[in-house]
Amino acid sequence: MSIERNIQKRSGNACELCSATEKLAIYHVPPNHDHKLEKSIYACETCISQIEDADTMNPNHWRCLNDSMWSEVKAVQIVAWRMLHRLKKEGWPQDLLDMMYLDEDDLNWAAATGEAEDKENAIKHLDVNGVQLQAGDSVVLIKDLNVKGAGFVAKRGSAVRNITLTHDNAEHIEGRLNGQHIVIITKYVKKT
Repeated sequence: MSIERNIQKRSGNACELCSATEKLAIYHVPPNHDHKLEKSIYACETCISQIEDADTMNPNHWRCLNDSMWSEVKAVQIVAWRMLHRLKKEGWPQDLLDMMYLDEDDLNWAAATGEAEDKENAIKHLDVNGVQLQAGDSVVLIKDLNVKGAGFVAKRGSAVRNITLTHDNAEHIEGRLNGQHIVIITKYVKKT
């Protein structure tokens, strides 16, 4: 029997996360390179789109995890755990996570995509006033800076638009000034 027929039979032709019965598809829970049945779930278009794109997340849709987190299917438990971690800031998902249990192998599988990484301890780029900088922000220099290797001085008040963040150093950002790509120390900029 094919994986699709097996998964339809297992799920009763309903989304294994929210129980929807329309626009269903197989979702292979990463990392699942060989597309095995036991590492796949049957899910609706809404669930799959929100799993794959966090920007489309509707926290109220995921209240269904209150039931589906207890599924006997390990892959459903893994997805439930990941989505609850994504939604922790909402408050109610933390209560569900506290009740949930995964053995060590399943926990390693669930954490393989980085959902449980502590975003609080991630590198933060802060300007001179302690305001957090994001990629794409615009900043203004608060001091004249000698740009090494470029042969010019970046004047105080110069705007640098569409900055990028240096992911391994919280004190450095990058941007373009006078047609040159430069690295700037965050304590010399103010977010605009």
